[in-house]
Amino acid sequence: MRAISGLWRWRRNPLRRGTDLAEAWLALAALVLIVVAAPVVGAVAGVLTHDALLRSVQAQREARHSVVATVLQKLDQPPLDPDPETSSARDAHRRVLASWTGPDGSGQAGTVASDLKSPHPGDRFRVWTDGHGRIVGRPLDTATATTHAALAGLGAALACAGLIEGGRRVLVWRAVRRRYARWDQAWDKAGPDWGRAGTGA
Repeated sequence: MRAISGLWRWRRNPLRRGTDLAEAWLALAALVLIVVAAPVVGAVAGVLTHDALLRSVQAQREARHSVVATVLQKLDQPPLDPDPETSSARDAHRRVLASWTGPDGSGQAGTVASDLKSPHPGDRFRVWTDGHGRIVGRPLDTATATTHAALAGLGAALACAGLIEGGRRVLVWRAVRRRYARWDQAWDKAGPDWGRAGTGA
């Protein structure tokens, strides 16, 4: 991390400029903010995300119901996918025509994906439905919500550290540009006498 490299400018040195000391203080401030603020931002983001996801888990558990479906007919699998990742995910679930009774007592039927390896008519398996018996996805579980919250917290901490370091670099870049501009002005003033100092010309 370049923030640490700026700390050497505190050493006593007759060639040290005021801007060197300013860069050292800026490096120290960035380092302290990265060490203190980034973890705090990550923790707050993780906690807020975790709370929101747990509310979502609770809402999904209340709105989604596990019911038993009965296989009516096995359907042909779609053509093979050249992508091995999607084809392996597809092969884990077999498409079947099934019937089930929704939580409201309504009879439902349709094409669903089952986790049966070799489905036959009459086989039973579980599906998730909404209150009207329509197929929905499995509700989010608490462990997955916690994992997502931890990743969100880590991402927020890294983003905060990146913003701090990026801000430090922008400030140093602007200071260097100002320094170069002052050097250019000094050279322009000294330019007419360049190479003739002390010659009496």
